[in-house]
Amino acid sequence: MSETDDNLARIAAAIEQLGPPTALPADWMAHPAYVWSGEEVRELRAIDAPALAQLRGIDRQKSALCDNIARLALGHAAHDMLLWGARGMGKSALLRAAVKEVQAGDPAALGLVQVAADALGRLPDLFHALASLRRHFVIFIDDLGFADDDTLGPRRLRSWLEGGVEARPANTRLAVTSNRRAVIARQAHEQDTAGGEGPLNDRDALDDRLALADRFGLSLGFHPCGKEAYLEIVTGYAAPLGLDFDEEEALAWAIARGQRSGRSAWQFVVELAGRAGKAL
Repeated sequence: MSETDDNLARIAAAIEQLGPPTALPADWMAHPAYVWSGEEVRELRAIDAPALAQLRGIDRQKSALCDNIARLALGHAAHDMLLWGARGMGKSALLRAAVKEVQAGDPAALGLVQVAADALGRLPDLFHALASLRRHFVIFIDDLGFADDDTLGPRRLRSWLEGGVEARPANTRLAVTSNRRAVIARQAHEQDTAGGEGPLNDRDALDDRLALADRFGLSLGFHPCGKEAYLEIVTGYAAPLGLDFDEEEALAWAIARGQRSGRSAWQFVVELAGRAGKAL
């Protein structure tokens, strides 16, 4: 290759990088769900989720989330979603179940795209791939959290939620789960303001921690459950399998794991099913 040809190749490569990102190679109309790594798309033939009726003790959250996702599938106004709170209380399970319920009525109306947490910086590429499609999508970011020294990530997420240059397209909504509502933790020593004015007061510090959470139109809290709610959750999982259980044993199982939650309830039912020789 001559020096001139080499220069032309370099110029062409530079121009290509200035153009819009290449559409991600996937059939975005054919599958119920996808997993996006930031580089590759994996198509899923089914969504792994419990039936909505099995998810108990979170009726208020279930109603609000299902209504919002149904609106999105119909093309009506819908919110971005933040599901926050106690671990193991069904945040991601509820989201998957709500999408699966909508797809049962119209599989083509809605798709679920789960995004790896380390792929957030490439979200604009995903937005570009989905923007022109005649289908709606829930873009799912599970267990989101930012490092204390990460200021770019939260700022970009705010921009995507509130109409910045790289904002998510109209046919998509973000759904984020986190163990805390603030999503990002701010330390006291980071609260110094510019200009030598000293640290922010407590109210300002709280407002700053919640600034990102406030960008979500639908924010649903999930809290640790009491004994009665926990036993109701166990029943919701055990009854469809024809499994009986001892309440004291169920409570002892939760105590041994340090929490009464939907996750520990399901693990107890898995133990019951195994003893009974049942497959799940």
